[in-house]
Formats: sequence, C-alpha cells, structure tokens
Amino acid sequence: MGGPVAADSEGRFPPMNKISTKRQLRRASAAPGSVVRGSGRQLDRRRLRLDLYAILLLADSALMLSSFLLADLLRFGKVQGYGFATFVLIFPVYVVVGLHGDCWTIESLQRPRRSAAAVIRALLSSIAVTTILLFSLKAGANFSRTVFGIGSCLALVLLAQNRLLLGNFLGQRYHWNFRRDILLLDGQRADPSAGEIVIDAGKEGLRPDVADPAMLDRLAQLLAGCERVIIACAPDRRQSWTRALGGGGLDVEMLTPELSAVSALELRRHCDVPTLLVGRGPLHLRDRALKRLFDISVSSAALILLAPVMLVVAIAIRIDSPGPVLFRQLRMGRGNRLFEVLKFRTMHRETTDAHGACSVNRHDSRVTAVGRFLRRTSLDELPQLINVLNGDMSIVGPRPHALGTRAGDQLLWAVDERYWNRHAIRPGLTGLAQVRGLRGETVEEEDLKHRLQADLEYIDGWHIGRDIGIVLRTLGVLVHPNAF
Repeated sequence: MGGPVAADSEGRFPPMNKISTKRQLRRASAAPGSVVRGSGRQLDRRRLRLDLYAILLLADSALMLSSFLLADLLRFGKVQGYGFATFVLIFPVYVVVGLHGDCWTIESLQRPRRSAAAVIRALLSSIAVTTILLFSLKAGANFSRTVFGIGSCLALVLLAQNRLLLGNFLGQRYHWNFRRDILLLDGQRADPSAGEIVIDAGKEGLRPDVADPAMLDRLAQLLAGCERVIIACAPDRRQSWTRALGGGGLDVEMLTPELSAVSALELRRHCDVPTLLVGRGPLHLRDRALKRLFDISVSSAALILLAPVMLVVAIAIRIDSPGPVLFRQLRMGRGNRLFEVLKFRTMHRETTDAHGACSVNRHDSRVTAVGRFLRRTSLDELPQLINVLNGDMSIVGPRPHALGTRAGDQLLWAVDERYWNRHAIRPGLTGLAQVRGLRGETVEEEDLKHRLQADLEYIDGWHIGRDIGIVLRTLGVLVHPNAF
C-alpha cells in the first residue's frame, strides 16, 4: 500500500479490499517519513476554556452569595435568611442572562474589561427581572428590600472587580492564549503569531485532495481541537484548500498579502497580513456543549430503556444466520474524521459490504429475514446510540455515508462540491433529511442533492429546539417506504 487512496482517472473510488481499518487508511495516505500527530494536546485549549468558565461561574456565585449575606448582616446584625433567599432567586436569572451575553465566552477571557462590563449588564438585567417577578407575584413580603438593594450594589462592585483582577491573572497565567490556531504553510512563507502551531504541508505530505477520504481524515486528525486555521498557499491552490477544509467545523482563513491595498470590511488580519475568511465553524463552544449535553442525556436514557429490545434483536440475529451481531463500517464524521459506525447486522456474513459500494435495494438477496424487518423498522440503527455516547455521532445531524456510496454512477463528493461542508458537525442518528422522507438509495444525483440541501439547511439554522423537534418527528417516520 504505497500510494494514497484516491479516485481513478474517471473519478471512481477504487475498491478497498486491503484497506479496511481506520489505521490502514491513514497509513495509506501518509507520505514516507511524515508524522500523523495525535489530537491529545490539541484539545487542551478547549478543555482549558471550559475549566476557566467554570472558575468564573463559581467565583461569581461565591461573591454574589457573600454580597447578599453581608447585606443581611449589615441590616439585621445577624444572618436572617433574607440574603440567601435573594441569592437563590436572582442567581439563576443571572446565569441565564449571562449565557446569552459575554459573561462566559472567549472574549471574556481575552478582555477582562469587556468581561467586567458583561457581568454588570447581566446583573443589572437580573435585578430588573427579579424586581418585576417579586412585584408580579406579590412576594415582596418574603424579602427585605434593604438587603436586596445593599446586596445588589455590593455584588455589582465585587463581581466587576473580580473579573478585572481574576481576568488579568488568568491572562498572564496562560499568556492570553485561550484557543489553538494553526498556520498551514503550502509552499509559502509566513510568520506565526504567538501560540500558533505551524504545519508545513509539504513536509507532512498533506494535499487538499477531496477525492481522497484518507487524506481528509489525516488533515482532520492534524486539525483536531483547533478552531482556526490560516493557510499560506499559492493563489491557484486556495480553492482546493477551501474545499478540503470546508467540513472541518472551524474558521478557515487565507493569507492574501496582495489585498493589502484593498479596504474591505470582511478582511481579517494575521500579523498585519490580510486574510480572507473562507470557512466558519457553525456552532460556538457554548452551542456545542449544549448539543453534546442533549446527546449524552438522550442516548444514555435510550440505551437503558431499549436494552431489552436490543437484547432480543441480538438473539434473533444469531438464531437467523451465522455471524457477528454487530456490523462495523467506516464512515466520515465531523471534521472529515473517519470512525466506525455500529449497526445490527442485517446481511448474510459472506455478502456483507464493508465499504457500501453496492447500496441495498428493495429486494436485495443479501439481506436476511430478520435483517429485512430490522431495516424496515429502523431497529438496525439502535447500536449507533453507542456511537453517540462515545462522541462520534450526535442524536441529530447529517447521516454519515459509507465511503463507497454513489449517487447515480458517481461518488457522493463528486456530485456537488458542497458535499464536504456537511461534515462541519457530528453526523446524526436522525436528521432533517430523514424526517422529510429523504431516505433509501441514492439512485440519481438529484437524490443526493436534495439530502445535501437539507443537511446544509440544518447546519446553517441550528438551535436546540430544532433538534428536539426532529427527534419528535423521527418517531413518525421510523417505519418508512424507503427503509429497506
């Protein structure tokens, strides 16, 4: 296996009889002497930010509680309980308001003054909301107005001062570097900013080849945990890199020194050199955390509730035909990273298609009797709840495709250049395309285009309410005419 996994002269993806594992695919794409870097250290900055957000939140809660308890002490000479009751009422409102502001964002870490202003706005809004609630519910008799007033003033001062002092301390402690950026050099020179990782594409054997899933997976591994990549390459290579990184789920910028004389509003800068923003991650860290929390909650509950059903299905598969209960297949996931999707085996062992080169049709002889029932009821997808819990998939998102799947006579990514953009988020157990009835074989190129349009629409308009709605709508399409 000396060469990369790539399409042939007619755009066809070759059979991968000897390339059946994720490790082999990466090895097939690696240039001699190059190094495939792990993603462990690259994830540190995201984890660091989450830890620092937690520290800021705990500090805010401690200072706010102390403010209202001190107000209680100043008013009555001892703690009467009014301060604690006020804190219990106002703090949840403050958290909700702060989450929609800049209280716990990367800007709050990079700019302590902006962080202090954000907590002041959030606390003032919380005070106003709490006052309206007390007035509307006529619950003022249970609270001390003096404690409320003194505590609010103390909290405003202490929280703002803490954000300035703690913000500067954390900034100096981590050298004001709270995110991990990559400077990718492809035949061009550029000076890195502080804290940037520099990758030489030539030395690492990297190419912007969208016809090579193994190369895209390798790129994804190198970029794992990073949120911004700046590319220095020749002008004729920019479009290729844009396509290759379109599904990376991160900001992608092109160094464009020739635009120094152009006064454009959408230009960014890197060490005083203009860059063009050509890609953007669809979800901020806060949105990703919310979506992940939803995934963990739903998948955990579903695995517990459906464990008896999955056990019965496993027994039925073993009785029906010899072979393993689970079927594993390489699929392309978030950021173009390869992962093994889990499904209940629905085909005879000797006819199992590991690469999805031949889609299942309505009367496919490869499907077992039990497998036909599982496919018709979508029960074969249940093991993917484990993929969700592991973080490879999401409950809702674009469905992951097998590497050999075709639309008409072309590989999926050859049909529409926007195809890789659907990998900007984790693939889903269900999705917008599925609840719209876009399931089954991709017989024509239009079949893929309709699904791709639905996937991109979902990514562009994501919010947690849409995920909940799609899950509920999925219950109505578990049994579908195109499920076979």
